[in-house]
Amino acid sequence: MIVITAPTGNIGRRLLSLLVEAAPAHGEEVRVVVRDPARLPEAVRGRVEVVTGSHGDAATAERAFTGADAVFWLVPPDASLTPDEAYSGFTRPAARAFAAHGVGHVVGVSALGRGTPQAARAGLVTASLAMDDLIAGSGVAYRALACPSFYENLLEEADSLREHGVFTDTVAADRPAPMVAVADIAATAAGLLLDRSWTGVGSVPVLGPQDLSPDDLARIMTEELGRPVHYRRQPLDELRSTMLGYGLNEEFVEGMVDMKRAKDQGLDAGVDRSPQAAPATGFAQWCARTLKPAVLATPEAADVH
Repeated sequence: MIVITAPTGNIGRRLLSLLVEAAPAHGEEVRVVVRDPARLPEAVRGRVEVVTGSHGDAATAERAFTGADAVFWLVPPDASLTPDEAYSGFTRPAARAFAAHGVGHVVGVSALGRGTPQAARAGLVTASLAMDDLIAGSGVAYRALACPSFYENLLEEADSLREHGVFTDTVAADRPAPMVAVADIAATAAGLLLDRSWTGVGSVPVLGPQDLSPDDLARIMTEELGRPVHYRRQPLDELRSTMLGYGLNEEFVEGMVDMKRAKDQGLDAGVDRSPQAAPATGFAQWCARTLKPAVLATPEAADVH
């Protein structure tokens, strides 16, 4: 039995699709933990076991992980909480259930940066790495998918790209760093969940094919979108005040700011790409398939989608 948490999210829904097709050939059944079963695709509802609830809830975790052989673990960050509450606090009931029910293997979505000088002061990334340690301490075989920023984050910039030809971040314009498509994260997770010959605790970097700076992103988006695209570097103080203006938890906001500062200092740099066996999605390819339709859509159509 493979259990998928967050099966309707950006990564989870792609993983669910992969496992529903592949699991029967491996003699596996699939269970999902979801707050609202109506959000599951109709095509999979009759092919998976459904546990309704939050996977951060102790009673739900007991139901979800009883009889589980492997688990895909993803924490949806809650900006109303502190970073520790949002990551380790959310995960603690599941870690107890993993140990109590003898779950053998867990694959979790985490972040790059372990072992770097920035890791201890990287805000949300530091909290994510502490979550990894908590899961590993439950006695499972654990693989943390060490991810950089996602290409899909740029979809939040679709309106700005459409209307002004501008996207925004806080890192230096010439700072190269890895980026990844969520489809590649899902594919890596599926491979680890279906072939559980691995043991112990470790990290698996999941990276795009090359490091890219904001200037590189602007150049590629200009080519793929057929219109000029420019990068605006946002000061960290401006990011902080904007997020606080949304009423978010102050410690969570500081965690976001600290993460952004650490990334600008090279948190994600220098990763060995050799462990990545699966083909990686190129940024230009992703732009053509995913970003361009979102940017070129009319605002009304974009809202509906």
